Amino acid sequence: MKKILVLNSGSSSLKYRLFSFNNNEHTLLAKGLAERIGLDGSTLSFQQTGQEKQKFSIDLPNHEVTLKEILNLLLKNVLSSIDELSAVGHRLGHGGETFKSSTIITKDNISQIREAQNLLPLHGKAFMHGIEAMQKLLPNIPQVAVFDTAFHQTMPEKAYLYALPMEQYTKHHIRRYGFHGTSHYFVSRELQKIMPSAHKIISCHLGSGGSITAIKDGKSIDTSLGFTGTGGIVMGTRCGDIDAFVPLHIMQTQNKTSEEVHLMLNKECGLYALSGGYSDSRDVEDRYIAGDKMAHTAYDVYIHGIIKYIGAYIAVLGGVDAIIFTAGIGENSPLLRQKICEQLSYLGIKLDEKNNQLRGQTAEISTPDSKVKVFVIPTDEELVIAEDTYRLTA
Repeated sequence: MKKILVLNSGSSSLKYRLFSFNNNEHTLLAKGLAERIGLDGSTLSFQQTGQEKQKFSIDLPNHEVTLKEILNLLLKNVLSSIDELSAVGHRLGHGGETFKSSTIITKDNISQIREAQNLLPLHGKAFMHGIEAMQKLLPNIPQVAVFDTAFHQTMPEKAYLYALPMEQYTKHHIRRYGFHGTSHYFVSRELQKIMPSAHKIISCHLGSGGSITAIKDGKSIDTSLGFTGTGGIVMGTRCGDIDAFVPLHIMQTQNKTSEEVHLMLNKECGLYALSGGYSDSRDVEDRYIAGDKMAHTAYDVYIHGIIKYIGAYIAVLGGVDAIIFTAGIGENSPLLRQKICEQLSYLGIKLDEKNNQLRGQTAEISTPDSKVKVFVIPTDEELVIAEDTYRLTA
């Protein structure tokens, strides 16, 4: 039996899960979340499978201290010795073109892994915190990097190239990379178990961040996010697709720096901007139902962008067998799914209104006679990371 720790590091947070593997069968042993790392009011939660969640107010000045506290909790509750821990898997935001699949972290490739994170202007460096802290704490335990971009490395050149001077790609590596790849891979894999005949799939990962991916025979062939996590559909605080000149125009006419515009596009746009200050889709949805005009505008723009990408990817795929909704909004918003499916009724989609009310569980929400099948499939990126870590270190 091998025990795999999965870490998802942010700039001020750290999610963790502990799995055990026995002959490829997995069990989730424990999970938790550290919040406000390096800030006042930091907390750490811990939940052993089948038991109540515990939450502690604790000083967490950095990721190394945070990981020490997490390991202490695991030793008190789940592990009898640190030697039981077989390997650690890390979520990495970017693999660039170097990493087309998950990889064991070594002295030879760590600089390339770090360099790839620099392609993410907002959160790139944060993904390295867990790796660097774990290397100090447990230097002899194998560590594996699992990249959000890897699943999309099967996109053809016509899908990932921008129409920029070629040296921007060849020298500066500017291209469409796509993100949420681990999620899109997981839900499309789960759909294949339910519906083996589904060869043309559109996966809608809808959360505070979001992306739509066209998947053909298990491979990503196009995706809405591009060079960074800012483009594509409207998101909680991110703008999605805009005219490329808009940021330059704002800088030139409003005397704003590139840093100020960068902050605006990532933190002050999206649902937050259109709804009048509500970035959480649940708040926007509540206000939409209550008849708030700005919430209606925000919700309509949000849905319109999703519909456009689904339509585009039906064309790219040459048809569609199934559509998947996943992530926080996709899994838990019957209203959003209803609105989208109503606008796709021309495809022969018929919604099962009863099944569509289900939240956070795998379900077919289209009727048996629907020409295109529609599913809700909860994503599990941490499980994919654990599986890849187990496979590479077994």
